[in-house]
Order: sequence, then structure tokens, then C-alpha cells
Amino acid sequence: MGMFDYFFSLFSNDIGIDLGTANTLVYVKGKGIVLREPSVVAIDKNRRKVLAVGAEAKLMLGRTPSNITAVRPLRNGVIADFEVTQEMIKYFIRKVHNRRSLLHPRIVIGIPSGITEVEKRAVQESAEQAGAREVALIEEPMAAAIGSDLPVSEPHASMICDIGGGTTEVAVISLGGMVVAKSLDVAGDEMDDCIVQYFRRKHNLVIGETTAEEVKIQIGSVFPLKEEKTIEVKGRDQAKGLPKTILVTSEEIRQALMEPVQLIVDVIKQVLEETPPELSSDLVDRGMVLAGGGSLLRGFPELIRQETELPVHRAADPLSCVALGCGKYLEELDKIQQRPEFLKSYRN
Repeated sequence: MGMFDYFFSLFSNDIGIDLGTANTLVYVKGKGIVLREPSVVAIDKNRRKVLAVGAEAKLMLGRTPSNITAVRPLRNGVIADFEVTQEMIKYFIRKVHNRRSLLHPRIVIGIPSGITEVEKRAVQESAEQAGAREVALIEEPMAAAIGSDLPVSEPHASMICDIGGGTTEVAVISLGGMVVAKSLDVAGDEMDDCIVQYFRRKHNLVIGETTAEEVKIQIGSVFPLKEEKTIEVKGRDQAKGLPKTILVTSEEIRQALMEPVQLIVDVIKQVLEETPPELSSDLVDRGMVLAGGGSLLRGFPELIRQETELPVHRAADPLSCVALGCGKYLEELDKIQQRPEFLKSYRN
């Protein structure tokens, strides 16, 4: 470590980013998670100018005049709009570093385990264009496992199921690497879509994504509740074209969510089927941890416990696991650079 590097590390501004389809979280070394905002950017189409990013832009989703569009630049954990993603990362870096644009941080970014080399390059380049000095990628299930304090470097099986906005990631980890991993394009967004379609089919009511998400959060469940709930939903009557309010029950929403939830359960079972027997025997006692916003659906742990007969726990802070994992990985990076053989399997 040269004098310059030493000097630089005193002003360390390294950050970990959980670049999620629904939300982006930023972890600053030594400070923890300092930002969580929706992954949404509002753009003025006529002038190709960014008007708002994050929470402010999310309020505009589905409510904009024709010259403004609110976009989510990531779809299923993958960059769908390169320029907009870059602007978004730039905005978040500047926001956490109080506009000090001098600094070029080292950045660790969580990526879905199933993405292609081309998609990885896109993430890397958008971070470099946004001003990163060095970019390290870590696969999300690994980050989520580290962030939920699973003993990933031990020779025992740790199993993680991370249900995000765009992807569900399931992995069995041992000795610092993923032994089996699967990525599924069904997660929170898909659930919202199913709720939108259900209202259209069943009640002739057209509702927006934001409303669907709200309904999911308020009364969504995947397992019968002790007390079923109801909620008023406002939307547009498909036949008359006029605004209308209806009352729906949590049973109905459970019905609407059945299909995506079943796909998630199936992928968990596939991972279990492909797990080597020595590791399967560990899972009988250790079970699995659920992370990601989707795991907050009422009854998810119970449902998976029933389907797999394994112990199932929800992480302490499911929404933060990937960001915390990126952060811990940052703290480890220095150690790794001194002892590259350690944790080499994190880096692909």
C-alpha cells in the first residue's frame, strides 16, 4: 500500500449498492446503510433531462403528463435502460457523498446470479460511467446470505431465498461459494401484476401498479390468516370508464397471488433436489433463511415450511440483507486484497 493509497483510504468513500429492480440501497463504508430509495427516474422527454430520482420520482409513476415519463430502468434485476441507470447511480453516489464530486469511490454491486456476461458488463460500465474508481460485483444470493449473518465460509450448508422486486434468488452456499443457485424472474413485481390482472378479470376494475403494491403490503398473504382482512380499493370501472371503489378480502388476494408464489416454491424445491446429499443433511437442522421484500408477505415462512418440511426463518431485516452483504464484502475487500486466496469464490 503506497503513501497515496494510504492517504486515500483515510478519506474512504467506498460504497456498496444493492441495485434492485424496485429499490436501491446504498451502504457507505464505516457508516452502514445511508440511503434507500425506489429505483425510479422521472425524465422530461422533450429535453431528455432527469427531473427526479428515487422517492420523488416514484410518486410520479402513472401520474405524469405526456412530456414527463417515470421509468424503472431495471427489469428483473437487469438493466433495461442503460443511460437512465447510469444517471440514477450517479444521483445516488452524489447524494450519499453530499455532492463532493471529487471522490471516485470503490463500489461493490449486487447482481442476480443468473445474469449473462453482457448484463454484468452493463452494470459494471454504468457504475464506471457514474464515476466509480473500481467496481466489484457480488452475486445477490451470496450478498443476501452474508447480510443475514449466515456462516457462508464454513463447510456447512447455508440456504438463502431472496425474493426481491424483479427476481427471486435461491442458493445453497458452503465454503464461501454457491454450490447450487437458481434465479427466477418472478418476484414482487410479478405479484403486483397478478393483483392488477385479478381485479380486471374478477371485478372489472383497472388499478395501477402502485395501488396493487399497496394492496399486497396491506393485506397480502400466502397462507390462511388467523383473522382475514379487508381493504377498500379504488380504480377505474372497465365497463363505464368511471372511478369506482370496491371492498376486497385477503382471501381474494391470496387467490390472486397463488401462481407466482407456487413458482417460487417450485424453484426452492428444484434447488433442494440438486443439493449434494452431505449438504442436504445439514439443511435438515439449519433450514433456510428468507430475505428480500417479498419475504414480508404474511405466511411465507409457514408456507415454505409446510412445502419443504425444513425450518424456515425470515431474516432480521429482509429489505437490507443484500445491501448489508455488499457492505460487509467491502469491509472484507481490503483483507481479500492482502490475502487473495481468501474468498476468491465471491468474485467471478
